Amino acid sequence: MSTPPLASGPDGPEALRPLLETVLDALAAGRWARGGPLPAGGPRRVAAHVADVLGQVLADDGDPDALRALVQALAEGAADPADPLCAAHLHCPPLAVAVAADLAVSALNPSLDSWDQAPAASALEAEVTRALAHEIGLADALVTTGGTESNQLALLLAREAHGGSVQLICGAGAHHSLPRAAWLLGLPDPVVVPTPNGLLDPAALHDALTMLPGPLLVAATAGTTDAGLIDPIPEIAGLCTAHGARLHIDAAYGGGLAFSDRHREKLAGLETAHTVTLDLHKLGWQPVAAGLLAVARPRELAVLHQRADYLNADDDTEAGLPDLLGRSLRTTRRPDILKIAVTLKTLGRSGLGALVDEVCARARAFAALVRDHPGFELYDRPVISTVLFRPVEADDATVAAVRRRLLHEGRAVLGRARLDGRLWFKATLLNPHTRPDELAQLLALVEEAIREEPTPEDPGPEEPTPGDPDPGQPGSEQPAPGKRASEQPASRKRASEQPAPEKQAPEEPDPEQSAPGQPPSEESTPEGTTPR
Repeated sequence: MSTPPLASGPDGPEALRPLLETVLDALAAGRWARGGPLPAGGPRRVAAHVADVLGQVLADDGDPDALRALVQALAEGAADPADPLCAAHLHCPPLAVAVAADLAVSALNPSLDSWDQAPAASALEAEVTRALAHEIGLADALVTTGGTESNQLALLLAREAHGGSVQLICGAGAHHSLPRAAWLLGLPDPVVVPTPNGLLDPAALHDALTMLPGPLLVAATAGTTDAGLIDPIPEIAGLCTAHGARLHIDAAYGGGLAFSDRHREKLAGLETAHTVTLDLHKLGWQPVAAGLLAVARPRELAVLHQRADYLNADDDTEAGLPDLLGRSLRTTRRPDILKIAVTLKTLGRSGLGALVDEVCARARAFAALVRDHPGFELYDRPVISTVLFRPVEADDATVAAVRRRLLHEGRAVLGRARLDGRLWFKATLLNPHTRPDELAQLLALVEEAIREEPTPEDPGPEEPTPGDPDPGQPGSEQPAPGKRASEQPASRKRASEQPAPEKQAPEEPDPEQSAPGQPPSEESTPEGTTPR
């Protein structure tokens, strides 16, 4: 076997061209074979299909068809965030231009642990992180792998700023990475204050700040994972100032609102924080990973400094070579900043803002469908792009079972959230291309699955007898991951391939019906839900 070609160097581009064609064809074939938002059949069937395609992981001889076969298998078995019926998580469909930029990073393979491995990438990162921090009123930012690493860094900086220990105060709806970071850093157990209506309660926070000895770190949230809610940041910031507490804001989800003229005001007070978590692989349409931690006081980053003679020798630093080890807890780091920079330059603030406006408008439209449907209950009108809903007469067990049924059959991907003591379906709408008829189809699929769910009086089909096909195994009526879309049940086909459902998205005011890219009207926000 000849020596395989490299991705960079003088021959790199020509070596990549046919391979990229193979990858793109395999992605298309896998998407067509999957025929829906995720593969049908559940975990066992997907794992069996992957194992069958993979075969022996490290055989004596190579397989020249491995790239096509494994990429197609990955695409067949993917949960596709670009499918309008895939709406469970803060898992965005990445922009094509960002993915293309990420290819350049993989080909060049810079590493941001020393300047001599990433000359241009290190300069680009310094410029772009500073600009993004300024966009939200802070001074500088570090690139991270996402919200979890950013939150961990924020607690580390707080601990070191206070001489080695700090007490975290957070709401019951705070992201799980915050208490985990406190445990990892050897901090006291966090004090969790009540969150009536899903929001951190300023009165309860005031009581905690009054009773607890310092130093204290308050973590507020701008975009909760469960419901997309934004804590009352100005009030929280005022309490922190009055009590001498440090403030961290986890804006991993909601931080993208800063790009929108229409929605930026929801982040009022963000500039008062000592640190802010941002995550552009959520409301920024970037491939994973694309996190940042913005800081108000860049001098606090000095605690991250390390000296390794082979990376940042004193004499090299004195001679003017940038020292990069203090920019992360990680050593080897790919320049994830390139895809972010390309997206910012390509779309501009107005282009990104239009995407934010679109997904927020789609969430309001879906909430309106739920609100107007007699069979469903809407939790509340969406603050960002998350909609919680549940069947009016169903219990929590039914909600959980229906969600799993939709997943197992490959029909829809919905999340789940427990608020006010009840379980809710969660639709997180991050696809700006989703159409009103596709929103109606999503609700219709849930309604259909509820009707199909056995009731206590109707326990459903009998258990299979020996020899009967297992619903999760080959030979059953479940479609295999490679089955064509045309062979799938009609409910798995795209909305454009089916008769229009009876329930359509309601008419919106003229501004809401503007072409993609034009900001929708706030007046279209669903009203009439019962305050919690």
